[in-house]
Order: sequence, then structure tokens, then C-alpha cells
Amino acid sequence: MDNANIHQQLGTLIAEVKNLRDDFRRSEDKSDRSRTKTHERIDDLVDRIAKIETAIVTQREDIDEMKPVTAQVRKWQLMGMGALAVVGIGGAAMGFTFASTVQRVLKLFVS
Repeated sequence: MDNANIHQQLGTLIAEVKNLRDDFRRSEDKSDRSRTKTHERIDDLVDRIAKIETAIVTQREDIDEMKPVTAQVRKWQLMGMGALAVVGIGGAAMGFTFASTVQRVLKLFVS
């Protein structure tokens, strides 16, 4: 082999090594950007989950405060329905009594 051929092959080899280094560098840069984006997304998810946990704790506290009030309102509702039933029965009895009385009075006048 002559020196020119060896120098040409050596130059080609050096160029290929430089190209490989550039390819590796670009690949590393791309990987770094991808990892950065992934970390940003994970950080965003952590923040969102923290906000959701805070909201859930707040809602649980609100619900715990509402439960006794809801039980009290149900109790009042049942008491009100019972009172309406008693008033309804009483009203029906009074209406029947009034109707009977009117009927008897009319029989007295008609007879």
C-alpha cells in the first residue's frame, strides 16, 4: 500500500469518528430534552395531585360538618310529615262532623 492510500483511509476513519461523536452528541441532547420534559410533566402531576388531595380533605371536612345537619333536617321532615298526618286526620274528622251536623240540621228543618 502506498502512503497516499493509507492517509486517505486514515482521513476517512477520522471523519467517521467525528460523525459518530456528533451523532452521539445529538442523541444525548435529544435524550436530555426528553428527560427534561418528562421531569416537568411529573412535577406538574405532583402539583395537581397535591391540589386534589387538599380539595378532598376540605370536602371531607365539609361533609363531616353537614352530616349532623342533614340528620336534623330528616328528623324535622319526619316530624313535619307526622304533624301533617295528624292535622289531616283531624281536619277530615272535623269535616265529617261538620257535614253530619249540617245534614241533621237540614233534616230538622225539612221534616
